[in-house]
Amino acid sequence: MTTATRSPLGRLLGTILPAALLAFGASTVKADDKVTFLTSWYAQAEHGGFYQAVAKGIYKKYGLDVTLKMGGPQVNGMQLLTAGQADFIMGYDLQVLNSIEKGMPVTTVAASFQKDLQGMMTHDDVKSLAELKGKTILAGTTAHTTWLPWIKARYGFTDAQFRPYTFNLQPFFADATLAQQAYPSSEPFQAMKNGVKANFFLFADEGYPPYGTTIVTMQKTVADKPDLVARFVKASIEGWKSYLADPAAGNELIKKDNPKMEDEQIAFGVKRMKELKVFDGGDAAKYGAGIMTDARWEQTYKFMVGAGLLKADTDWKKAYTTQFVKDLKIMP
Repeated sequence: MTTATRSPLGRLLGTILPAALLAFGASTVKADDKVTFLTSWYAQAEHGGFYQAVAKGIYKKYGLDVTLKMGGPQVNGMQLLTAGQADFIMGYDLQVLNSIEKGMPVTTVAASFQKDLQGMMTHDDVKSLAELKGKTILAGTTAHTTWLPWIKARYGFTDAQFRPYTFNLQPFFADATLAQQAYPSSEPFQAMKNGVKANFFLFADEGYPPYGTTIVTMQKTVADKPDLVARFVKASIEGWKSYLADPAAGNELIKKDNPKMEDEQIAFGVKRMKELKVFDGGDAAKYGAGIMTDARWEQTYKFMVGAGLLKADTDWKKAYTTQFVKDLKIMP
């Protein structure tokens, strides 16, 4: 029967039903899950994978509407996470273990970097960290509860060697005998710009055990929304792989959030991350990016207990879960 011979009622239903079905289908399309991720500092190359995942639509591909918020010196990420102001934060193993000791129900779900980025900058005549024994070292306040106990135990350094680091590089530039804490893309970049030859030693390459740029969330989120956590982890690690292959898209968003971050410094940071193999080195080369292992977490736990930074009876296995990364297999 043609449209011309169909009854008026039939023609009316033929028009209304398809439109109603189409409208019903549109109304049932699932909206992307909204997620807030809080970084640990102002936007920089070391956060690039997360910005890349936004810029390249990788989060959207996994049904996520992600808002990135910058951390900073006055931002307490763990406090905001536990208060529900962020769904995930950029974390640090020592911080998470301390939080577990205090009864805070947080956990680490992935490690963007196999190596923590903390290190030491020396003048170019120094060829190893061991050579710093007896020399003055500038260290920030937080060093006393993180890497300083480790380096003292490993190299026999003493408290008398350490002086406060005020994040002003002029003392280092003026005194060829000084060494100081540094991040690979920050202080060494400033030294280069000022024509001062310097060496950089990454503590992780000397045995410092924590992971770097981890993804931390609430234990309740893992229990109640495992699919969301899995999608966020996978998209973030894919973002890192994409960023290190071609960072242009992510860099534009980094500069939008942090206009003080110049192209030259971002490029320097990307170059150093590649050279130090923070994303694709270690276990990531064999098991895939984002991987974490029980053995590595146990090393960090034992270091902290030995240094008096953590109580021995802390349930350290609550500080992380490998369920989202053990079968991820995103090969760098």
